Amino acid sequence: MDSHQSSNQHTIKAPVTISGVGLHTGAHVNMTLKPATPGYGIKFQRVDLPEQPVVKADVDYVVDTARSTTLEHNGARVSTIEHIMAALVGTGVDNVHIEIDGPEIPIMDGSSSPFIQKIEEAGIAEQDAKKVWYSIDTNINYYDDSKNVEMVALPAVDYRITCLIDFNSPVLGTQHANLNSLQDFKEEVAPCRTFVFLHELEYLISNNLIKGGDINNAIVIVDKPVSDDQLASLAKVFNREKISVAAREGILNNIQLHFPNEPARHKLLDIVGDLALVGVPIKAHIIANRPGHASNVEFARKIKQYIKKNKHIKDVPVYDPNKPAIFDLPRIERTLPHRYPMLLVDKIIDLTDTQVVGIKNVTFNEHFFQGHFPNNPVMPGVLQVEALAQCGGILALNTVPDPQNYDTYFIKIDNCKFKQKVFPGDTMILKMELLSPIRRGIVEMRGTVFVGNKVVTEGDLTAQIIKTRES
Repeated sequence: MDSHQSSNQHTIKAPVTISGVGLHTGAHVNMTLKPATPGYGIKFQRVDLPEQPVVKADVDYVVDTARSTTLEHNGARVSTIEHIMAALVGTGVDNVHIEIDGPEIPIMDGSSSPFIQKIEEAGIAEQDAKKVWYSIDTNINYYDDSKNVEMVALPAVDYRITCLIDFNSPVLGTQHANLNSLQDFKEEVAPCRTFVFLHELEYLISNNLIKGGDINNAIVIVDKPVSDDQLASLAKVFNREKISVAAREGILNNIQLHFPNEPARHKLLDIVGDLALVGVPIKAHIIANRPGHASNVEFARKIKQYIKKNKHIKDVPVYDPNKPAIFDLPRIERTLPHRYPMLLVDKIIDLTDTQVVGIKNVTFNEHFFQGHFPNNPVMPGVLQVEALAQCGGILALNTVPDPQNYDTYFIKIDNCKFKQKVFPGDTMILKMELLSPIRRGIVEMRGTVFVGNKVVTEGDLTAQIIKTRES
């Protein structure tokens, strides 16, 4: 089944390596995409640095949007991520671990197509966990009056984008591009290359800001008269004998346009990549007027804030039995070593890199009711904490690329309080949140058990991730 039509999450079937030069740094980099578990998301790891730090592809970690989108966290800095992010969205890949031995994603030909080719070469694998889309239910607007940028997300039944560009350029004019379905991304948007105006290119070259540039990975738009000396100088920079301007289109004759509106389609490609940093797949119609990386990222921040604020109106997780589980019981059994009578989680309904929410349905048939107050069945508090611990194990193991090679052992429980009794017939909602980033395998979590909207048990649990066998 097409990964866009499936309701499940996807990763790649096998590792695949892409090598190339970074556009701005000129660094030659090797990038390896590796399969990852459901809910893992997209993370970059700088394997060339001593600590091999990891940064999640999330708008919270964007530190620079000048000329491209750059992430930084824990000492891991990775720039020009937008084209690989767009390729992952365009192929329906949700979870992948990306190792890179340099500071910038290779530019390739300036589009997403080379990345899609490699992803398809690796193969796309459907995972046994549901993909949960967030449906925008009201208009979300973003304006930047200084740059004359306007972006809006409208409620829609799927994800679609309309992009309009206008650079007040006699050559480029006004262009627009549409993406009506992610299924069209590969053919209609992915091949569209980045573009640059000649005066910008001259500035970048003179300031040594475009060290990895090649005449084949950008559309160069000439919107003012250019002298023979300038052309000769450009030919020298790009290691060509001669360069001229195609008068009809007003672009350097280095490449043929794939589409008449290729620049607008590339701007749309950038939107797909930058809005992936919301961290949640969304259903909305995005309309963008004169967008750029800075506005895309600010808009992504606004969408993420809206989702965060409205996902749980209160801090109580909402359990909707009609929605599919992120992890069902067979998936839980493949992740945790627990079995009857000690498996105390029935399903996982929410899973991110910082939080997990699980469900435990309590019935009179539980084995422990035979000996724990037989005439007044009350679920033992220690087993409620054990249920939380098992959810915490799923959260902890979801942070490593190969969870089957690790176990979690709880090493400390603090501030544990039992506020309400849990009886047969209750549905326990088990929430575990990271209190701090995981360091050296130590996982500190705040656990809360809800029945309905009441807190029944809470505590701070610390676990350690330990490798069980060599992978």
